Amino acid sequence: MSDFSSISFNRLYGHEKAKRLLNRSLMADRIAHAYIFRGPDGVGKKLFARGLAAALNCRDRRGVEPCGACSSCGKFKSMNHPDFMAIRPEKGVIKIDRIRQLGNELTYPPYESKIRVVVLEDVQTMRREAANSLLKTLEEPPENNVLILTGDSSKEILATLISRCQVVPFAGLSIADTAAILVAHGVAPGSAPLLARLSEGSPGKALLFQNAEMVTIWQEAVKVLSDPAVDPDRDVGILLRLADSVAALKEDLPAFLALLKIWVRDLLLGEDTLIDTQQGGDSRRKSWSSEQLFAKLRAIESAEMELARNCNRNLVCEVMLFRLQ
Repeated sequence: MSDFSSISFNRLYGHEKAKRLLNRSLMADRIAHAYIFRGPDGVGKKLFARGLAAALNCRDRRGVEPCGACSSCGKFKSMNHPDFMAIRPEKGVIKIDRIRQLGNELTYPPYESKIRVVVLEDVQTMRREAANSLLKTLEEPPENNVLILTGDSSKEILATLISRCQVVPFAGLSIADTAAILVAHGVAPGSAPLLARLSEGSPGKALLFQNAEMVTIWQEAVKVLSDPAVDPDRDVGILLRLADSVAALKEDLPAFLALLKIWVRDLLLGEDTLIDTQQGGDSRRKSWSSEQLFAKLRAIESAEMELARNCNRNLVCEVMLFRLQ
């Protein structure tokens, strides 16, 4: 993509509904004091937020498009605009102290622009006290400030926060668009479609799935777990060897577990699984009830929590695979 497209949300892939909503607001010059961009992780919400901020502060905006040439656009391109702030979770949490600090910062006027734009990323990580503190700011918004909250649609966000914002919905991208983005980021064209499907249209997630060994082990795990000929009492060795391979993924293990959850979810929805799509299916695949599949999801989520507590990786993988059988 061109350098210009890096600050224009209209040049990004997909999300036509979000584009229409934001473009109408820009054309009518009716900008909400707060938005919440809500959708799956890794689909471009933060890029859209930056694009909206660039459009709002462009000194020579052409309709809805930032000009790409003024001093403000130049600062957005170089990622050093003084009136664009991003607040991110620290150690997985947006803390109340940071929200209180923000409230104080917003009482001062923007440095050089008409509007200061603040992006609060992953607001689902806020604890209730931090969310309540932010709520006070949203109820009495300081002049010349626009707040953009981003949140994962699969996670719970305080309802009162959502009610104070204009909701802009985001969804997963098409497989074709996701694959095109991956190729632009250096992923081999032959691997991009599979990674796009594995990520459910999330380029951010897909880039985490690039490890070819991890995908190969995931495919092997799905085949073993689906095979009715594999008996957990008789074939202990097969499962233990698989557990060793899974545990050896180390930093790629969270992505592996995410793929396992996608596989179980596909089974719950009665869809062809990713492994079937890639390898033509298997008529010998085990048949599980919805109750059994929900139990498998809980087993994977339990493994995620135990790994987050730094439990023994090999033991966690062994227990999980036997529970998944």
